[in-house]
Amino acid sequence: MEKKKIAFYPGDIMIPQNAAPGKMYRWSVVACDQYTSEPKYWQTVEDIVGDDPSTLKITVPEVYLKDEDINERIEKANLTMHKYIEDGFFETLENSYVYVERKLDNGKVRKGVVGLIDLEEYSFEAGAETLVRATEGTVMDRIPPRVKTRNKAPLEVPHVMLLIDDSEYRVIEPLAEKKADFKQIYDFPLMQASGSVSGYVMDDKAAAHLETEMERLLNEASSASRYLVSGKGVMLFAVGDGNHSLAAAKTCYEKLKEDIGAEAASKHPARFAMVEVVNLHSDSLEFEPIHRVLFDVNAKHFMIELEDYYQISSSPMPDSQCFEYVTCKRREKIWIKNPSSNIAVGTLQNFIDWYLEEHKGRLDYIHGEDAVVKLASKPHNIGILLPGMDKADLFTTVRLDGALPRKTFSMGHARDKRFYLETRKIK
Repeated sequence: MEKKKIAFYPGDIMIPQNAAPGKMYRWSVVACDQYTSEPKYWQTVEDIVGDDPSTLKITVPEVYLKDEDINERIEKANLTMHKYIEDGFFETLENSYVYVERKLDNGKVRKGVVGLIDLEEYSFEAGAETLVRATEGTVMDRIPPRVKTRNKAPLEVPHVMLLIDDSEYRVIEPLAEKKADFKQIYDFPLMQASGSVSGYVMDDKAAAHLETEMERLLNEASSASRYLVSGKGVMLFAVGDGNHSLAAAKTCYEKLKEDIGAEAASKHPARFAMVEVVNLHSDSLEFEPIHRVLFDVNAKHFMIELEDYYQISSSPMPDSQCFEYVTCKRREKIWIKNPSSNIAVGTLQNFIDWYLEEHKGRLDYIHGEDAVVKLASKPHNIGILLPGMDKADLFTTVRLDGALPRKTFSMGHARDKRFYLETRKIK
């Protein structure tokens, strides 16, 4: 494969062949890292899918990661991948980009392009100056389960979304006007009030346009004047969703290089990971804060310890940071007068990390205020509602400070996340 400056390539993308919308409805399920504290959601998905082929059966929802049968689930997912391949279930779109339009439940349309990213140009290490960079701190203990899932898998089924900083809307948005010339490969509703999705194989002219405009962005990103940042390397892509899945792909690839040598690994399909690229400036992308819920804690004790850890106030103070906590008995805003991070999520996370080292309890990252309030209404739980961040600051902040605190933001509600759909051979 000829090396591209932009590190983004067409690939041999696989989709179910001759699948009617009803079959695709059951084939495509939301990313595994959603609804991690809501097993009822996943039970409903299982009921919808039934005995039909589905990405549910070749992935492992994280809600089950703590279960005793997790290894059996992973093995079964890998065996099912092999069966789908042997049964000739897939159609292969050779050397292709797929233009995707995702109609969200709110009516907005998110436009993206599915292709392959070169893992040689990506790092999740703090302070990395690679072309593709993580936007959040990586929770290292979340990588091994994903590595275990990917290690023996013959396929990858991606939910990774990369962002480009295209404020002039020249890379992806013009493809919407050309889609009538493309071959449509799917168009169907998504389960559980998650909107719908349609996909098109881009023609050679559109692919050339995409790559030319990405090179333009790359050249602009090389200029320190755009971001008022120098000496931080060139950055073209920011990981918007799926950071830990991409980190697992990178980890597996680095292990492959150790096993078979760098030269052989450089020609291996596992050098690349399939992703969807979306424009940061799309009005369909709404940055939502990712809140926290602590389970099996004494809420009163938690707040007492917080007061000892930080100087807090029940009213706004200059240079303070605000958050809101929720329990089964009360809901209140708190201001921290001596924050330890530039943003509230970092300040709170520093305390939570310390607290859980010293005391019992469990932390989960929750999308959506309603879900936090519902979980926090149960005894021995406490919810932390955090403010959002301005998405226009993302690229500059990542260039200046490196990855943001883990789970700082989410691009929309859980139901708006990328659904598993396309697959690709990685062995």
